[in-house]
Amino acid sequence: MAISDPAAFVRSETRLQAPPHVPEIRLHLADEAMDLWSRTEEELGELGLPPPFWAFAWAGGQALARYVLDHPEIVAGKRVLDFASGSGIVGIAAMQAGAAFCEATDIDRFSLTAIVLNAQANGVAVTASARNVLDSGAEGFDVVLAGDVFYEKPMADRVEPFLRGAEAGGATVLFGDPGRAYLPKSGIEKIAEYRVPVTRAIEDNEIKHTKVWRFCAS
Repeated sequence: MAISDPAAFVRSETRLQAPPHVPEIRLHLADEAMDLWSRTEEELGELGLPPPFWAFAWAGGQALARYVLDHPEIVAGKRVLDFASGSGIVGIAAMQAGAAFCEATDIDRFSLTAIVLNAQANGVAVTASARNVLDSGAEGFDVVLAGDVFYEKPMADRVEPFLRGAEAGGATVLFGDPGRAYLPKSGIEKIAEYRVPVTRAIEDNEIKHTKVWRFCAS
């Protein structure tokens, strides 16, 4: 299969299914991680690629999508940025909840394809973008959503100031996290918590105690 058809690759390596915590949404998801990771590297002819985050419904994304669907007033009629989108689950939830527009950003080229396919499968329009908003900022967005973005220190060191900057610029900023190592230790407050079912292919437990957070005064 050639890289000229990334949509065919995504479809062949996944099944269209509903994440357990957000049954309103259907996504192209994989049943395992390592084989898909290897096949992705073979497909692109590259080694050392990041894991195929786009092929799984991570706990933070599921929790944040659940919260958005249950609180549509957060996004209704607004311009939403789904940062480091992965599968697009959060952006899809935002559009289902009545957002006027959603841009879902990710650096993984297969993620961008998966976002488009997943949005189509749910009958919503999400703009998939490789734009580096960590450099350009979140100007023009009313709401910034981020699921599971504090799992590595180099990324966390860039993401936290970006998200705080978005809030300082007037955006509502929410992030979902199941207790990753580099979640900020202060200046955040919990607004919801869930027990989110996940696959053992990507996590250490089948249920992740996951919270939705926002920034607050330290």
